[in-house]
Amino acid sequence: SVELRRRVHAGLNKGEARNALARAVFFNRLGEIRDRSFEQQRYRASGLNLVTAAIVLWNTVYLERAAHALRGNGHAVDDSLLQYLSPLGWEHINLTGDYLWRSSAKIGAGKFRPLRPLQPA
Repeated sequence: SVELRRRVHAGLNKGEARNALARAVFFNRLGEIRDRSFEQQRYRASGLNLVTAAIVLWNTVYLERAAHALRGNGHAVDDSLLQYLSPLGWEHINLTGDYLWRSSAKIGAGKFRPLRPLQPA
């Protein structure tokens, strides 16, 4: 059936996107877990899953906030198209380099970083 094939293909695409995100997060080790003990391998795999899940959660929250901001500014957002957005992108996340954690830049509970300003169409 064409519909079943389409759904299976979409599911495979999601799996491939998740694996691509995991490879990007895990790039320093070339995608390999080389720890000798099973326990250390398990810790490393769990850490990778945690970071991947955090990125997906971050993206999901901000995709929702972006849709609400667009609606708040009078733009039409078709809810039926939102299901096709994927929270698996990472182009906006610095996976390499230096991380500076300023204690003065703490964001309070229930608060968020600001969204980028809307670009004129």
